[in-house]
Amino acid sequence: MKVWVLAAITMTLSATAAPAADPRYPDWPCTQAKVPEISLAAVWAGPPLDDVQNKWKDDAEVSALVAKLSARKTPLDEAEKSVKELLAASGSDKAAKAKLLFAGLFDTLNAQRSQVMNGLERVSRKQREAADTIREDALQLQALQGATPRDEAKVEALSNELIWKTRIFEDRHKVVRFVCEVPTTIDQRLFALGRLIQQEME
Repeated sequence: MKVWVLAAITMTLSATAAPAADPRYPDWPCTQAKVPEISLAAVWAGPPLDDVQNKWKDDAEVSALVAKLSARKTPLDEAEKSVKELLAASGSDKAAKAKLLFAGLFDTLNAQRSQVMNGLERVSRKQREAADTIREDALQLQALQGATPRDEAKVEALSNELIWKTRIFEDRHKVVRFVCEVPTTIDQRLFALGRLIQQEME
């Protein structure tokens, strides 16, 4: 492996294994600030939900709709249409159904969000370990290249291994950058559906 390849590896590691932006969350890999949980007050200005918490699971219609609305594969416009249809058909139970529906969405999307964030932090820890391994291998390769006599077979084997490990590191970094957008997407979805549910209750 040429010296410039080693330099490229070093640049990759320094660019993708930067220290955490917030020292409170050393494993958080995203540029977006980590907000561990969505605040109910930030997404709901409707009536209190104290009397319906955990009861939404007992309503088969609501729990089925919560599952559909919480799935990111469900387009937001389709989700909004389903909310309107449920509440329009609820008659005098509209307010109760609306509260149950939002309570279910809040619980489910918050749990999804936590799962994604925990996964990001697990990958971040793996990336840090991978970066340390790549640095150690790079130093070992430099030593092998400078040895006399030089073992070309070992140099080539370690060079190939380093290229492979660096490629995996870079690919994982790209995935992390993409997944970092997911918590924000969940926030926006919950806010939009919460606002719609409140409007339909009026």
